[in-house]
Amino acid sequence: MACRHAPVLPVLAAATALFLQIGDVRAAELKVLSSIAFEDAWHQLQPQFEARGHKLDLVFLPSGMIEKRVSAGEGGDAIVSTADSLERLTRDGKVVAGTSTHVASSAIGISVRKGAPKPDISTPEALKRALLSAKAVAYSDPVGGGASGIHFAKVLQQLGIAEQVNAKAKLGRGVPNAEAVARGEADLAVQQIPELMPVAGTEFLGPLPGELQHLTAFSAGVLAKSQHRKAVGALIEFLTSPDAAAVLKASHFDVTLPVPPSRRIK
Repeated sequence: MACRHAPVLPVLAAATALFLQIGDVRAAELKVLSSIAFEDAWHQLQPQFEARGHKLDLVFLPSGMIEKRVSAGEGGDAIVSTADSLERLTRDGKVVAGTSTHVASSAIGISVRKGAPKPDISTPEALKRALLSAKAVAYSDPVGGGASGIHFAKVLQQLGIAEQVNAKAKLGRGVPNAEAVARGEADLAVQQIPELMPVAGTEFLGPLPGELQHLTAFSAGVLAKSQHRKAVGALIEFLTSPDAAAVLKASHFDVTLPVPPSRRIK
């Protein structure tokens, strides 16, 4: 009797191991390094994804800071950041090759305090006048690695008003710049549009005009140090699903086609 049933034991052991392995994937807790541009969208995306059995530990940082920390060896499972940043990290072996996937794109815009006068920013010259007239302008500190701040610093140079605006600038790092406007510390806030829109007490004025605008392409990828690559793959699949696209669109992202490299923020 013992001999007749003995072969069943290895089969049961293998089935149990497989079940536990599948369970590990289903119960994975993923550390996700995410651009702060997605913070509002994650309020809906996180519970939708976690309903599938996973857990997310979300870390919000400016895209440039994410790249620096991953390059320096910080561990994690997934990254949601600018496409160019993921390309560089992939070349350096920090992101698994072939996993970088386009998620959404964003334009840069300007907000004012709710009820405040709304200056014209429809042309480069109009924007120049508005920036010079403002008592203070809140934008992301380029040193902090925020994509919008890096580009806006170039816009100020292009308009020839960098010295004047920077003398009264409120530079933020990893925070919604529109909060400075809501507090009355600045007249204008500049940032990715999805970061501006949720801030209470403010109103969206409009995007940067014409040739001064740049689109930021965001991608998701698997970090090389991840021990849960299948679960991260499931997360990336979710982020590119119609359900996630609806949330991202409602958060003022463009969820159509990837941005050509020539139009990305470097």
